[in-house]
Amino acid sequence: MKLNLIFVIVALAMQSILLAEEIDFERDIMPIFEESCIDCHGPDDAESGFRVDSRVALLRGGDYGEPAIVPGDVAKSMLIHVVSYEDEDLAMPPDEKLDDTKIELLKRWVVEGAIWPGQMDAEVTREKSNHWSFQPVTRPKVPEVESTFPRRNEVDAFLQAKLEFRSISPSAEADPRTLIRRASIVLTGLPPTPAEVSAFQQAYSDDADRAYEGLVERLLGSPHFGERWAQHWLDVIRWAETNGSESNMYRKNAWIYRDYVIRAFNEDKPYDQFIREQIAGDTMGIGDATGFLVAGPHVPAATVGREPSAQRQARADRMDEVMQTVGASMMGVTIGCARCHNHKFDPISINDYYAMTAAFEDVEFGSRFPEYREDHPRRKRADEIWPKIARQRDIIRKTGPWIESSLGYDELHFYPTEATAIRIEFLWPNIGIDEIEFFGTKQGDQNLVHKNQSVTVTQNENLKEIKEFHVLNDGLYGTMAWRVKSGKGSKERPWLEFEFGSAKSVDRMRISTNREDSMETDYLKGLNPKNFGEYILKLKTGDGEWKQVAHSKFVAIQNKSKPERAEALAEIQRLLGILAEEGPKPSFVARFVEPGKTHVLRRGSPENLGDEVYPSGLTELNGDLGIDAEANGQQRRAAFAEWLASKEHPLTSRVMVNRIWHHVFGQGIVPTTSDFGKAGAPPSHPELLDWLANEFVEPTDGQPWSTKHMIRKMVLSHAFRQQSLPRADCLAVDAGATLLWRYPPKRVEAEVIRDSILQASAKLDDSIGGRSYRIHNVKERYAQWEVVDNFSNKTWRRLLYQERMRRVDDRNFTAFDFPDCGQIKARRPVSTTPLQALNLMNSDFVVQQSNLIADRAVSESDSESAAVKRCFELILNREPTDDELTFCSSIVKEESLAIVCRALINSNEFAFLP
Repeated sequence: MKLNLIFVIVALAMQSILLAEEIDFERDIMPIFEESCIDCHGPDDAESGFRVDSRVALLRGGDYGEPAIVPGDVAKSMLIHVVSYEDEDLAMPPDEKLDDTKIELLKRWVVEGAIWPGQMDAEVTREKSNHWSFQPVTRPKVPEVESTFPRRNEVDAFLQAKLEFRSISPSAEADPRTLIRRASIVLTGLPPTPAEVSAFQQAYSDDADRAYEGLVERLLGSPHFGERWAQHWLDVIRWAETNGSESNMYRKNAWIYRDYVIRAFNEDKPYDQFIREQIAGDTMGIGDATGFLVAGPHVPAATVGREPSAQRQARADRMDEVMQTVGASMMGVTIGCARCHNHKFDPISINDYYAMTAAFEDVEFGSRFPEYREDHPRRKRADEIWPKIARQRDIIRKTGPWIESSLGYDELHFYPTEATAIRIEFLWPNIGIDEIEFFGTKQGDQNLVHKNQSVTVTQNENLKEIKEFHVLNDGLYGTMAWRVKSGKGSKERPWLEFEFGSAKSVDRMRISTNREDSMETDYLKGLNPKNFGEYILKLKTGDGEWKQVAHSKFVAIQNKSKPERAEALAEIQRLLGILAEEGPKPSFVARFVEPGKTHVLRRGSPENLGDEVYPSGLTELNGDLGIDAEANGQQRRAAFAEWLASKEHPLTSRVMVNRIWHHVFGQGIVPTTSDFGKAGAPPSHPELLDWLANEFVEPTDGQPWSTKHMIRKMVLSHAFRQQSLPRADCLAVDAGATLLWRYPPKRVEAEVIRDSILQASAKLDDSIGGRSYRIHNVKERYAQWEVVDNFSNKTWRRLLYQERMRRVDDRNFTAFDFPDCGQIKARRPVSTTPLQALNLMNSDFVVQQSNLIADRAVSESDSESAAVKRCFELILNREPTDDELTFCSSIVKEESLAIVCRALINSNEFAFLP
C-alpha cells in the first residue's frame, strides 16, 4: 500500500513538473500525433479530409469546415473538442481516450500559440478550383467549317466543326410535316392542328425558310409557350400543391406562383430579372414570385410536434430544401452535399453552405398576402371592392359593433376608442386561440398588441390548464395555440388583458383558433372550428375605467332584429368572398420572419453549433454580398440575387442555356443539367456552351438574358431542322447522337400525350392560368389523397393545371414518368412499361376521348373512309397510307371507329417526337 502511494505521489509530481515547463513540440506534441492520430489522418489516409502532419493542415481543418486548431483559443479548436470526448459521436481516438496528461499538453500547446518549429511562416491558402464550370465565361471564336450542309447560324458552325473532326456529317432537312410537329411540341407542348399542318406545308413549298421562320415566331408568341416552358422550370424546383410530409397537406393558392412563371416566360422576362424576382420579389411588388423559395417539400408544424430539438431539426431541413432549390435550378451545383461537411468534389465548404442559408434566414414555409404593384390585376380588383365594403360598414357602424367572418378568423368591428388597455372575458370554459390582433384607425394594418410592440399581456392563471401563452400575439397561425381549460364545475372563466404603454385608438379585433387551416391547407374534413365561443370585450379609457364595447352574443341578436344591418352585413360577406377569389389572397409563396443568427451546424446537427456565419455566396465565386451582419431579410435576399444574377457569375448563364438546350434537343450539352461540378458529366461542346452563355448575357442583337432569343437560335439551326433517321456510319461513331448528326427522337412527356388527346377531340379548355382543377377527394388530416375524378369535363384543361400532389398516382399519366415532385427532376426519366400501353388503351380517359374523337371525325366527314382519314389527321397530323386505310376501315366494320382511335393513341408515332 505504501509503495502504491509513493508511486502516485511521484507520478503527480512528475506531471506537475512537466506541465510547468514550456511546451516542446518535438518532445511533447509530435509523439501524440504519431502514436494516436497519424495512422488515420496522415498523408496516405486522411479520413474526413483531415491531416495532422503539418501546422497548415491543422489550421485548415478537415471536411467539417472548422480549423482543428485556433492558436490561443482552446474553445474554438476542434482538435481539443474531439480528444476531450465532449461529443461521443465525434470522439478521437475512437478506440481509447488519451490520458489527461496528453490532453492538457495539447491544450497548453494551443494556448501558447501552437508553435511548430519550421512551419510558423506557412500560410493557410485556399487554392482556386480549376474545374471548367467555375471559370469565367469567355466568347469563343466561331469556327469555320467546309461542310456542304446549311450553316444557318453559329450553332451549326460549332456542331459541324465537331462532326467534321469525327469524320461524320449532319443529316438532310426533315419534311415540313415533321418540322411543324416537332417545333409545335417543343415550343408549346401542343401538336399542330390539321389546318395548321396544311397551311404550313403550302407555305413551305413556296418559300421554306420564310415559312419555317414565321412558324417559329408564331409559336414563340403563343400564350401556350409560357405553359410549356413553365412546366420545365416547375420540374426542376419540385413545385407542387401539397407538402409531401406524412400528412401531405394541401398548399392553398400555391398556383399563384405557377401562373407567375407562365407569365414570365410568355413575356420573355429577362432571366436575370426572373432570378431577382423569385428570390426577392417581395421588395419589387412581385410578391407572387417568391413561391420559388418554398417550392420543395416540407414537414408542417403540426407534424413536427412541440419538442424543441425536433422543431430545430425541422427548421434546418426546411432551409436545406431552399438550398437545394436554389442550387439545382439557378446554380447547377449540389449545394446540399455541403450540409454536413465540405463538399467532396466541388469548392463548396460547409461554411459556404451555412453562409448561403444565412441569406435566406427570414424565409419560412407558409402563406402570406403577396405584394403586388399598383398595376397588378388583383391589386386593381381589390381597389374596386374595398370602397364598396367601406360603404356597407358605414351603414352598420351606426347600429353598433358587428362581426365579419373571413379566412378562418372573426373580425369584430366597434366604434374607434382611445384605450390604455384591453380586456377580453370569455364565456366558455375551454378556449383555443392561435392569434389575437387589435388594430386602430391611425396605424392601419399594424397589430397593436404584437409581441414586438410595447404591450404587457396577462391572463387568468386560476385555471386547470394553460398552454402556449406566448403564441397569442407572435404573428404566427396554426396548431400552436393558447389553450386554457377551467376545472370541472368551476365558475372561473378565461380572460386576457393587453396593457399599452400609452393610449391607442382601437376599432377592430381579429381572433382565430387555427387560421392556417383556412389560409393554407384546405380540402380537409374537420377543419379546426372557432374554439373560443362567446366573449365580452372591454377597453380601459383615459379615466382608468373599464368600458364594455362589445358582447358577441348581443351582436348576433342585433343582426336578427335590424334588417338594414343584416342586409349590409350580408353584402359585406358577399364582397369579401369576391375579394378572396379575385383580389390579393393568402398564397403559399413563403412567409417571412425576423432573421436570427446563423451558425455552422457541425455534421448538420442543430444541436451542435459551430461558428456564427454571415450572409454570402460561394467563396470560390467571390460571394461577398457587401452587406453587414445586421441586414434584414429583404436586404440579404436582394443582395444574394444581385450576386447570382451578375453577368460575371460563371454558373448562372451556363446553367440556363444548357437547360434550354436540353429541352430543345433532348439532352444538354452538359447531360447532368443540375450538376456542373466534378461529379457531373463534362460538356460535349464546351466552346459552344460558352458561346451560348455569352450570347445569352451580351447578345449581338436583341435583349440581354432573353430566353426566347436563345430558343430562337437553337430551333432555327439546321441541327434542329434535320431528319431523325438513323444512319449506320454515324451510329458506329456516335450511337447516342450526342454530336447531333441527326435530331434525336424522344418520347414526349405525359403532359403532351394527354393534352394532344384533348386537342384531337376538340375538348381541350385552353384557357391560360387560374385555379388548378381537382381530381382528388376531401381527406382526413393524416389520410392519403384518393383520385375520385380524373376524366370528367371538369378536368379537360392542360395537365399543367391539374393539382400537383406529391406522392399521389393520378391513375393515368403518372405511368409516363410524371414527376412526384419529391426529388429534383431537371431531366425526367424515360421508362417503357406495360402499364403505359394499358393506360393508353383502356383507361377511362382514353376510352372516353377516343369516342369523342371518333364522333368528331364522323361529324366532319362525308363517308366512313373520310372519317378514318380524319382520325389520322387529328391524332397523327397526317393521312393514312393505303394499307393503313384498308386495315382501319375493316376494324371500323368489325368493331368501331373509336377502336381505331385508341390504337392510334397507343402508337409510337403518337408518343414520340421524330
